[in-house]
Amino acid sequence: MAPKSTSSKNKKYVAPHNMAVPIVGITFIALGGLLLIAIGSFILNGAADRSIFDMSLWELLSNNDIVVRNAIGKFGAWTSDMFVTNGIGLMAIFIPVLLIALGLYIYGIRYIAISRLIWNSFLISVWGSITLGFITMKFSDSTYLLCGGLHGYYVSRWLTSWIGVVGTIILLATTLLIYLSIRVPAVQRKINNILETLSNKRLSINWTKLHSYIHGEEEEFEDDSTTPSTESQPSSDSYSNQSSLSDQDSTNNINLNEQEEEEEENEENEEPSISFINNINPSPVPPAPSPLSNISEENEINTPVAPNIDVNDTTSNDDSVSYITNPNDDPSRPYDPTLDLSLYKYPPLDLLIDRQNNDSEVSKAEMEENAKNITTTLKNFNISIDKIHATIGPTVTLYELVPSAGMKLSKIKSVQEDIAMALSAMSIRMIAPMPGKGTVGIEVPNINKKVVSMYSMIKSDRFQKSKFELPIALGKTITNETFVFDLAATPHLLVAGATGQGKSVGLNVILTSLLYKKHPSQVKFVIIDPKQVEFTPYEPIEKNFLAKLPGGEDAIITKIEDVKATLSSLTVEMENRYSLVRKAGLRNIKEYNEKFIERKLLPTEGHRFLPYIVVIIDEFGDLIMTAGKEIETPIARIAQKARAIGIHMILATQRPDVKIITGVIKANFPSRIAFKVSSMIDSRTILDETGANHLTGKGDLLAKIAGSESVTRVQCAFVDTDEVVAINNHIANQQSYACAYELPEAEVDNGVLPVEFDSDGETPSGPGKLDPYIRKVAEMVVSSRLGSTSNIQRVFNLGYNRAGRIMDQLERMGIVGPAVSSKPRTILVNDLDSLESILQSFNV
Repeated sequence: MAPKSTSSKNKKYVAPHNMAVPIVGITFIALGGLLLIAIGSFILNGAADRSIFDMSLWELLSNNDIVVRNAIGKFGAWTSDMFVTNGIGLMAIFIPVLLIALGLYIYGIRYIAISRLIWNSFLISVWGSITLGFITMKFSDSTYLLCGGLHGYYVSRWLTSWIGVVGTIILLATTLLIYLSIRVPAVQRKINNILETLSNKRLSINWTKLHSYIHGEEEEFEDDSTTPSTESQPSSDSYSNQSSLSDQDSTNNINLNEQEEEEEENEENEEPSISFINNINPSPVPPAPSPLSNISEENEINTPVAPNIDVNDTTSNDDSVSYITNPNDDPSRPYDPTLDLSLYKYPPLDLLIDRQNNDSEVSKAEMEENAKNITTTLKNFNISIDKIHATIGPTVTLYELVPSAGMKLSKIKSVQEDIAMALSAMSIRMIAPMPGKGTVGIEVPNINKKVVSMYSMIKSDRFQKSKFELPIALGKTITNETFVFDLAATPHLLVAGATGQGKSVGLNVILTSLLYKKHPSQVKFVIIDPKQVEFTPYEPIEKNFLAKLPGGEDAIITKIEDVKATLSSLTVEMENRYSLVRKAGLRNIKEYNEKFIERKLLPTEGHRFLPYIVVIIDEFGDLIMTAGKEIETPIARIAQKARAIGIHMILATQRPDVKIITGVIKANFPSRIAFKVSSMIDSRTILDETGANHLTGKGDLLAKIAGSESVTRVQCAFVDTDEVVAINNHIANQQSYACAYELPEAEVDNGVLPVEFDSDGETPSGPGKLDPYIRKVAEMVVSSRLGSTSNIQRVFNLGYNRAGRIMDQLERMGIVGPAVSSKPRTILVNDLDSLESILQSFNV
């Protein structure tokens, strides 16, 4: 597939950035309101004004002697006559309604699916105009002007002349029945029941396909023999067969310099044999059928075809909305969480750029030269080897050495820097021994690196056919295989690396993998971005994929106070989920959701479907330096317990030292990803071994995933900002939930609730009460003339949340002023005597 520019694709317009948009919206609303009043007034008083409608509009407006009874005056009377009398009659009332709805939509108030309203209004207006015209034509020709209008009158006359009165009645009744069958679920069920009774067997109509056909979506009438789940999730057996074929054919062993070996055999019998495995361009093999072969043509991946449920729709794609009964309301059917957004379409593959790298291949001459240099260097140190294999990867070429019998690995390790100098390489990485093999590996950077596109990751069979709960397509290994792991089994991930080495791109790769594979009902993201700019492209998908505190302003969490509150809230969510799982007598989220889908756990008993929550914290080092234990403690709690109930954390830092990555963090984050670091000590801090300091940078990484016995070198996939923006805009321009996934309120310190005051400054009689420390804090603030939350924390040894609540209570009592940025609050009370009178008025 040819690469496509994605910088301007699927752009979603945001009204606040252009003042013209709300002005246009308000104009439409006002125009619709005026027209609604005019038409309503015309229907009531139209007969009195009818004598003036033969005039032109200019003549009518310029003659001041003409008086009309329409509430909007002459213009209202003339316009109403045009729409009602000369148009569609009483059905003209839909025109101002549509104008008002369109104005609200443009302004940003999108509680109504606008295209759905337009489509329904058009059908009802046409049918109603013809029906009213037919009725008035048969019974009273004098009232046609206010019933069906000229449109209904003449169309009904034409129908009567062609198919007669009976035929016209049958046609109108049939079209009404078809419309109700598609739009009203009760009518659908009634028709099915009637047909079932008549045929004495179950006969069901696929209303989704009928609706799609009426809307011109003919591709929905494909053969149902292949279900969506079969298309998107092929069997593991077929994958195994294809994988074995691919492995056999892609491993192309080329014996080089066979003639030279024969000529030198008499001179030196110990010369090692050299072979190469080129995995960049494997031998062409007819590809097995892939779920993406058809998907790329339709520009969608794993798109479910399912009925719709009544969900707040804020998208611009309302024309594809399906109006049928939600099967989740049927207790005899398994629960399907994806039906909440049944029309959601996964991001299409063409939003990603297919980056070709034909000019970055490693030449045969380069491999031969490197192999000979390695062999020569080892001979200079009296190290003999029997064989060399070269395996080409996207970033490095792996040379595997088979040492001669009796050679010590320590001796081979000691010449690592000498080999690097012989190869003119900035650094090499030696693996002695290779895990599971009797060889020594030497990873040599390629002169021309290959860019691994996210396009190739998403398209790969290994990712498409993955059965993982949270599959992550990270990049390609040195053997050019797609590296996919399950975040749900990880269970938490630590990402570290020096600045500019690909850490942020790696986080985008993780998010992109999940966005391409999971439905919004199945996974939610909590994104914490202290830099405030790294994850802004994900703000548009707030209502689809993000989770935050109720009433939170920003979709991406950037403020340290919000970070603390969110982490505390996640601990509450964790405990709530454990309560649900324990109540169900189960052990983990997978078992719980399976029981809920099978209707063995009911919402009436307090149960609910639990989506996975992925918490991504960027610049973890900055948070630790700012908040310390207040950040580390809840993170450690979540990391220790949250795996079983579906909360997984990803921490990223550019400062991999022991002050940031403490023993507590390392103990609870068994999976680590290390990009290039500056020192061997940093590498040991992250991976517990060296190697990250020898990476080449620009996405070159070492992955140590829980459950794996070894470290894997991977070239991270590349996804640029334009691709990320296009993906998020595609998701944002669809049906969405009414709001972001709401996390629970964090527990309040010592059971003290924040106090509320009425307009008279009195405390309510409800459960709210002032903090027990309020008097002491107030006296300290007035005496020291310092209204600072951090000062309250320090003096009284309180947590940040509680100190903040006390400060809010002081503000409501009129003791301190409102918060202004990060400055201390203004003290409004001058002395302790004045303070005492205020405290007594609040019974403190």
